[in-house]
Amino acid sequence: MRAAIITLSDAGYAGRREDKSGPVIRALLEEAGYTVVHTALLPDGVEPLAGELKRLCDGDIADLVLTTGGTGFSPRDLTPEATRAVTERPAPGIAEAMRWNSLQITPRAMLSRGEAGIRKGSLIVNLPGSPKAARECLEFILPALGHGLEILKGSAGNCAVEK
Repeated sequence: MRAAIITLSDAGYAGRREDKSGPVIRALLEEAGYTVVHTALLPDGVEPLAGELKRLCDGDIADLVLTTGGTGFSPRDLTPEATRAVTERPAPGIAEAMRWNSLQITPRAMLSRGEAGIRKGSLIVNLPGSPKAARECLEFILPALGHGLEILKGSAGNCAVEK
């Protein structure tokens, strides 16, 4: 499966902060057998991300698009809004699972506003911005994502209950 990683950070985009989450996500994806076909570092905000998500999904560039950053309470944290604006079908269980898992680690996990959804044949998932939280969330959901992507692509049965 092909994956894309988009980091959202005003400071990173301006060159004032190094992207540490993107490389962590890339390593986990590659270890799991995904091919990372695209990475981007964008400023926070709806329009830059919405445009990039549309391009990646509508152009069938990536099967899985992971974002990192922009899921908190800051006025510029608009990743969930951009994701909701472009998805055709929500996939709330993914974000709920990440929050549930993260709540086992810190009560601050309830402050995450990350979303997940489908556009065309691509799955979009918002991960937290910190490298530690991004790793914990991705490690938790990654085993199930492969099956979900196979269903989305039509190469697996649609049985939600594991046998």
